[in-house]
Amino acid sequence: MSELPLGPDPRTETLRRLQPLLVQRFGRVERAAAQWRRPEWVLVQGLIGARTKSPISNAATDRLLTRYGSWEAVAEAPLDELRELLATQTYPNVAAERLKRALQAVVAERGAVDLAHLEPLDTAAAMAWLETLPGVGRKIAAGVVNASTLDRKALVLDGHHTRILQRMGLVPPKADTARAYEAIMPAMPPEWSAADYDEHHLLMKKVGQTTCRPSHLDCPACPAQALCRTGQARTGPAPPAGA
Repeated sequence: MSELPLGPDPRTETLRRLQPLLVQRFGRVERAAAQWRRPEWVLVQGLIGARTKSPISNAATDRLLTRYGSWEAVAEAPLDELRELLATQTYPNVAAERLKRALQAVVAERGAVDLAHLEPLDTAAAMAWLETLPGVGRKIAAGVVNASTLDRKALVLDGHHTRILQRMGLVPPKADTARAYEAIMPAMPPEWSAADYDEHHLLMKKVGQTTCRPSHLDCPACPAQALCRTGQARTGPAPPAGA
């Protein structure tokens, strides 16, 4: 007996409807192609960026390259020097140790800190290779292939983004980053580009920093409220226009 087709995933339409609501609230968040960095730079930024605002991590990444001149030299730098240069990061000791281990692993595997071999790989294979590196999980791997010159359709999920997807009912309520990624990727609108994925993540991050915080939900003020399972449960459906 053949199975009946399941039809389109309703979450896809939810994401399509959500995006313009986020843009209306926060404005467009676009990165020009000329501003996209090499994947090696994005890898370093991800490795040192835990719990640190992106502009601070960006500056620290540039500072490392300016100080040492190459990522290979960063890999060989003394830990004490790296910790000092990463003092702006939330966890400088962890950042320094994780960075050094990962870069040394790339050198051991590739002979240099060079991720050019990822270009011909499909996105899943490229991410799988990245996740073999010490300290690189799904978030960093997705960031390297999406928000770099690789320009792939891979959704970056940080704590904010995953929390909102859980509250909206779009991924399982206790899903970790990897499980949430596997759950939401099939629902992503097929017409979205890699840049759309990047903008969606950055907009969702803004929601998580404002109305959908870990311990405080301001559902009536949230742009996602009308599409959110938690928001509907807490506030009820929006009244009809003109009511």
